[in-house]
Amino acid sequence: MDQTDQALNGQATVRLVSKEFNKRYGEPIGIFRAPGRVNLIGEHTDYNDGFVMPAALAFYAYVGVAPRGDRTLSVYSLDFGETRNFDLDHLEPGPSGNWSDYVRGVAGVLRSQGHPIVGANLVIKGEVPIGAGLSSSAAIEVATALSLLTVSNINMNRREVALACQRAEHEYAGTKCGVMDQFISGFGRANHALLLDCRSLDYELLEIDERVRIVICNTMVKHELASGEYNQRWADCEAGVRFVQRFLPEVRALRDLNLSQLAEYGTEMPSVIYRRCRHVVSENARVLEAAQALHASQLERFGALMGGSHISLRDDYEVSCHELDLMVELANHCSGVYGARMTGGGFGGCTVNLVDADAVDPFKATVAREYRNATGLQPEIYVCAAAEGAGEVTS
Repeated sequence: MDQTDQALNGQATVRLVSKEFNKRYGEPIGIFRAPGRVNLIGEHTDYNDGFVMPAALAFYAYVGVAPRGDRTLSVYSLDFGETRNFDLDHLEPGPSGNWSDYVRGVAGVLRSQGHPIVGANLVIKGEVPIGAGLSSSAAIEVATALSLLTVSNINMNRREVALACQRAEHEYAGTKCGVMDQFISGFGRANHALLLDCRSLDYELLEIDERVRIVICNTMVKHELASGEYNQRWADCEAGVRFVQRFLPEVRALRDLNLSQLAEYGTEMPSVIYRRCRHVVSENARVLEAAQALHASQLERFGALMGGSHISLRDDYEVSCHELDLMVELANHCSGVYGARMTGGGFGGCTVNLVDADAVDPFKATVAREYRNATGLQPEIYVCAAAEGAGEVTS
């Protein structure tokens, strides 16, 4: 799928949401969309107060909305063919495992923050591949938040929206994610990556060289972050911080360490905890160096940092898998590839590749063929450009 296909799909999705809304609820007052994301570099650093470099993708979640006269939130999913109804005054935290946890969670968090959310009808359609590590959940959360805030005549800035959606994922979906996914969904900019400090939420937009395309290869192996491994990595990192605080009490998160400090004070850590910490500390350094490389259009340097990131994720953080490693290996054997790495939480999902624009077609053909021959799986390959963040669809 290329950028033109994505745009056409988006127009068709808007028409589909509008038609379904009319059939079920009447006329929507608006349709809102929020993008998924790909993370170019900076994996598993966000929940450690670190640095990340995501880009929004032109795969969106769409939400049609209109107010209703009672305290019910009625939500229909076109993807699941299911309606869920919730009493806005009785939204209890805790995951049910249903897709609606993300919608229920956003409403519940906004209510708990004192915002007077009104009853509403919603129709939702997602374009972001589910389970691919491209943040379909954050796209739904942010689009839902904008819809509920608009229909309730509530003003909230994008930072507050991102934090509320992150909290919804923690409390209602059971995944202790960082804020990166929700933040880039709201703040994405076309043709730019975003360097985000996950502690301060300061950010810088970085223009992506027009010579390259972001090519995402879906291994078609699904992962589920709430299954426990993601939360276990979070716990490992917290254990590392507690260990180091015995010597450096000013350390609040792994982002406050450099590699020499980790080597000096972490030698007595359990080996697994040490390797988890080493990944996060070294990954933060790679992100900051990658930002310098992107500023200078040093694509080979950027690609080398992507390669180092994948090795660290594979060996130290242990969140890769055979299919991801194979996809990266195949990419690295193709001409015109600057860098390749797994992206997202891991245990399946996607790789992200920076590919020379002139080499995209042979790259797609080679990787798809060789991956299919090796695994029997037909990968999905998306050729993308960085996209705009969340907002109302105006036409």
